[in-house]
Amino acid sequence: MTAFPMIARNTALGAFWASGDRIQRLALVLGAALALAALAAPLIAGFDPTAQSLISRLRPPLGFEGARPGHWLGTDELGRDLLSRCLYGLRLTLSLALMGATLGLMLGGLLGVLAGVAGKRIDAVIMTAVDTQIAIPFTLVALFMLSVFGSSLTVMVLVLGLAGWEQYARILRGEVMRLMQMPFIEAARAAGASPLRIALTHVLPNVVSPVVVQFTLSLSNIILLESTLSFLGLGVQPPTATLGAMVGVGRDYMPNAPWIVLAPALLILAVTFCVQILGDWLRDRADVRLRAR
Repeated sequence: MTAFPMIARNTALGAFWASGDRIQRLALVLGAALALAALAAPLIAGFDPTAQSLISRLRPPLGFEGARPGHWLGTDELGRDLLSRCLYGLRLTLSLALMGATLGLMLGGLLGVLAGVAGKRIDAVIMTAVDTQIAIPFTLVALFMLSVFGSSLTVMVLVLGLAGWEQYARILRGEVMRLMQMPFIEAARAAGASPLRIALTHVLPNVVSPVVVQFTLSLSNIILLESTLSFLGLGVQPPTATLGAMVGVGRDYMPNAPWIVLAPALLILAVTFCVQILGDWLRDRADVRLRAR
């Protein structure tokens, strides 16, 4: 607790901080710093991320021979400032991942609740779709969809939204079916509560925790999927910067200018590390059985 502000000691955030170990706290601080850097990209970036200067191409980061003042992480093959492109790329990558994860949550949540409260036929249809999604590697599905429909931002968000919806559907289906058999639900029915009131008052508050945990855990997978698609050239097209596309383009310059690949690759690694660690942390905090040990 010594590293945490005193004002937060008695708050929920302070309790959350106190429950973690050093790695989890590091992930929280690093994740917050990366999120702030992405939000403040227009203020932090010193150059236009698409502005080219062939005279300044392939300049190393500051501290190395040949570096140009102002270009803290060096420049890429077209003389564009690497720090600016990393910040804007991080911003776009996180935005796409958040929009895709939210869309997947909405789709999977709706189908999961429907499967939990509807009859056996609807449940069977939805769970067949869930099993099909799990059986087919989604990267292949994403490659096919982007090849057919193009790689615009709208299509990209839709593709990312279809990644992982089956996890939400399975979780919510199981939770809803379990809750509908609980005594307090039967008591609410006996008291004359409508199905909508039961869903909003009794069911929804009891499924928020596992859904939030699943959202956090799946977010890192969506970030990696977006980076993979951009690396293969099927994501957002140049000159717009995304971290995966920067790694894909920079791999040809690895022998002479490794910083072009290392900077965005380390950002991808840091983001996925933070999200995954925080997801595990949330899961431990939300699971009563784990807290009781």
